[in-house]
Amino acid sequence: METAERLALWADELRALTANGLRFSKSPYDEANYQRIRQIAAEMFALADGRSVCDIEALLLGLLGHYTPMVMGDALVINPSGEILLIQRADSGLWAAPGGAFDVNETAAEGAVRECYEETGWSVEPVALVGIYDSRVVGTFQGQHVYHLGFLCQPLGHDPTPGPFAQERLDMGWYKESYLPPLDVGHRMWVPDALRFWGGELKSAHFDRTSPP
Repeated sequence: METAERLALWADELRALTANGLRFSKSPYDEANYQRIRQIAAEMFALADGRSVCDIEALLLGLLGHYTPMVMGDALVINPSGEILLIQRADSGLWAAPGGAFDVNETAAEGAVRECYEETGWSVEPVALVGIYDSRVVGTFQGQHVYHLGFLCQPLGHDPTPGPFAQERLDMGWYKESYLPPLDVGHRMWVPDALRFWGGELKSAHFDRTSPP
């Protein structure tokens, strides 16, 4: 990878971190730091492509203000016995596949693998895309339009040390399709799809063909 391209990727990652930081920060001190990080990202972009820092800062502000659907994903981990790995969410008490929002500078599959390890301690390998699910269609829309990506994964091994985000779950277990616990919204669609995909019944990845009424 060329130096300029690497600089641009790092700058874009800093932009994303800044956007998240400014969104959730409640401290003026933190806000000032994030604004400085955004300026550094602009300077890095300028080094990468030759535009002025002022032009790049205007571009970054535009990117921060232009909202697109959020992209999230789940690791749909199925073992050789046909059991799927599920976690019980701490916020709702319902069960779900491990997953979450992706980070800049990682592939979607890498994001699903990372989220699974962080929440469960399981290392997994993605083997197929089960589907792309629109939050407006599957019932997960809560003011933010989201695309959920589900990746069929196979387990590699478990770290007994709780993942860094283990507090997001109350429990964890492996479940057969005939004994699934109460699933969270959305997962009621892509968890069965993953089991059908693993069993060979579903031949291609799901996608939403029409907008909701």
